[in-house]
This record gives sequence, C-alpha cells and structure tokens, in this order.
Amino acid sequence: MKSKQLIILAFLPLLLLTGACEREYTNPNAATSDDVLTSVDGLLGMVVGIKRSYSVGATGALYNMVAANGLSTRELYVINTGNGELAALEAGGGTLGNSNAFVGNMWASLNIVKANAQLLIDNAANINDPATSTAVRVYGHFFKALAIGTMAQFWEQVPTEPTTAADFLAGKYATFKPRTQALQDAIALLEAGVTAISATPPSAYFNSKVGTDINIADACNALLARYYNMLGNNDKAIEAANRVNLTRRSFWRFDALNQNPVFRTALVNNNTFDGLHNFGLTGELAPDANDGRIAFYLGANPLNNVKVQGFFTSDTKEIPLFLPGEILLIKAEALARKNDINGAIAELNKVLTKNNDIFGVNANLPAYSGEQTQAAVLQEIYRNRCIELYMSGLKLEDSRRFARPAPPGGERNRNFYPYPLRERDNNPNTPPDPAI
Repeated sequence: MKSKQLIILAFLPLLLLTGACEREYTNPNAATSDDVLTSVDGLLGMVVGIKRSYSVGATGALYNMVAANGLSTRELYVINTGNGELAALEAGGGTLGNSNAFVGNMWASLNIVKANAQLLIDNAANINDPATSTAVRVYGHFFKALAIGTMAQFWEQVPTEPTTAADFLAGKYATFKPRTQALQDAIALLEAGVTAISATPPSAYFNSKVGTDINIADACNALLARYYNMLGNNDKAIEAANRVNLTRRSFWRFDALNQNPVFRTALVNNNTFDGLHNFGLTGELAPDANDGRIAFYLGANPLNNVKVQGFFTSDTKEIPLFLPGEILLIKAEALARKNDINGAIAELNKVLTKNNDIFGVNANLPAYSGEQTQAAVLQEIYRNRCIELYMSGLKLEDSRRFARPAPPGGERNRNFYPYPLRERDNNPNTPPDPAI
C-alpha cells in the first residue's frame, strides 16, 4: 500500500468520530472523503489501512487486547510495577478505572475500525467490477463484525453503529446493546459476508492490491464459529467451523515499518510485561511437561517468569488471525455441550496429537485418556484453549463461559471492563460500569 493511502486512512475516521463519540478534525493536505470513497484505489487503500489500523502500533486494538486480556487472566505479569496502567490491569478489581490507557486505546481503535468498515459497506457499490466490489463489501462486514465481537469480549454492552459528526452536533449519541445482541449483529454481518464471497470470490485485482494474507471466506467462517460458540449456539458453531479450511493460513502481516506490536511495544524492551511459567496455569490445569506448545510459546519455561516466544519474537513475525486449533476446540466444546462425549474427544484428540500445524503450534501428546464425562472433557478443552490459544486475547471470554473461579480471588481479576472516560464524558447513553 502506498504511503498516501495510509495517510488517507489515518484521517478518514475523523470525518466520522474516532470513538462512539469524539471530536471532528480535518486535514487540508489529505484527500477528501469523496476522492477515497468513490474510487477503486481509494477503497482498496481503505481495506489495507483498516487491517493496519487494527493490527499495528501501541494504540491498535490487537496489542491492547493481547496485553489487557493477558494481565486480566493471569497469562502475563508486569515487569515494571511502576507502569501504573499495566499494574492496574494486573491488579484488576476496582483498581482498573475508566481512565486506563489500554482499555481506552482498545475502545477507540475498535470504534475507528468499525466506522471505517461501515464506509466500505456503504461505498463498495461505487466499484463497477462485481468481484472487486463484493470483496470490498465483505471486508467491511468482516472488520465491523470483528470490532463488535471483540468489544463484546470485554464489555457488557456495545455500541454497534458508528456515529457521525453531524449526529453528535445534533445531540444524537451512540446507543448501546447488550453484548449478546451485539454478537447477533456481528453474526448477521458475517453470514451475509459468507454468502456473498461464496458466490463471488475476490478478483485478481483486489488480491494484487490488498494481499492474500487473509482468506476472507475462512476468516468470516472462523469468526462465525467463535461468536456462535460464545453465544452457546452449538449447532451453528459446528456448522461454521466445518466450513473453515484448516490447511490455509490467515494472519496479520508485519514488516520493518509496520511492526509486530506485541514484540515491538512490550517484549523487546524487557520493561513492560512478559509470560508466566506454564502459561500461568496451576493445579489441574497445568500442562503436561511433554507438551510441545510449552517450548513453542514459552521457550525454556523456567519456574518463575519466562520470555514469551511464539508469534512475538521479531518485528516481522506474523500473528494468526485464528489458529486451526481454535476451530478444532470450538467443535470439541460444542459437541461436549451437546453431550456427544465421543465426538468431543475425537476433536480434542486432533489438538492433543497434532504434529503438523500450519503455524507450528503442535502439542505432540498422546490422545485423551481421562474421564469420559462432560465435566472432565470440558475441563480438558478449557485447559487446551488456555495453552493452544495463549496470548490470543480470548481467555477472558473463555474464563467466563467455562464458569471458572471469578473475582475476587479467582482465575481472572475482572469479569468485564469499565467504559472508558472518553466515552462517558461525551455520551450520556454510556451504561453504568460493572462492579468488577
């Protein structure tokens, strides 16, 4: 993507609002919104820019999600306790306030992604070529759903629609939906995206400009499986998971200029946060000492604190958008909750015995030999989600869904996050903060 296109994207959200409610600014040197939204190259540049907005930088959603989730669920520890923002996440409870920078950055970034994704949806028809137009619209559906679904992992209520500057000036503020309803909105977007891209795959021109690091059909189906699973719709979760091609990779790509944010912002300096022995898991959840994922994610795994490896070892290291193991574990969980224990164990074993993962996440363990009860199998599925999906940002949601010990004193230190002060100060519709 050309630098001009990145500049365009940086200012486009500000033609709307960078959060659910933010001020408006303009850049006289940037292209106008009409220039971008009515041209093929402008809209394709927006697609690339939204990918970058979500995944790159210390203020992007990806970095802040990984950091916040890891500290809230005791996957990570703070190296320098003088860093008050990180220390508040690690302490959790009432210590985590509305002004926390990590919570605020994640909220703002996801709202920017959501607003720009809506622009793609609204303006894709300006492209004459159906294959290119469809791909732009489906990317809009995907990123809007990703923004909504990610917010629903951390907040009890979610504003699902962007608010324009004109709305704000007219006193029309963003409204919130309960997270379960917001997830249904995300699912509707993804279902429409799957239908459209199945009928009309992306054009060669689209792929040449946007790249093929994300297989959009797999990505939409993977998110559908994830969100149906979060809602407890077991049949639909299995149906979507079965459509994901586990031999294809979808990932966030980084380079010398657009760097892996977790490595560059946190792990390279040995002064921010890092990993814990055995993924922070103890007792019945502790991993098998022979689990190959220990070396993959934690290296030597000393008895105290570790140096995270995995997908966070260099500026250019790719981060998976989803892992094949997540899809297998979604199927295992859904089957277990349907009380199909044999089917659940069969899917679980595909993770435990895996030795050819496309991202290198291989447990290389024997098949499951524990109790063949729903409770025992679900616990083993949860343990493997904690290991297989380490630092994926999914553990807080998992901890609630599996009814793991809650705060205070539990395996997580918050249930949901407080709403950022920037939202509360500008939007009278902001709900009350959760107690913890």
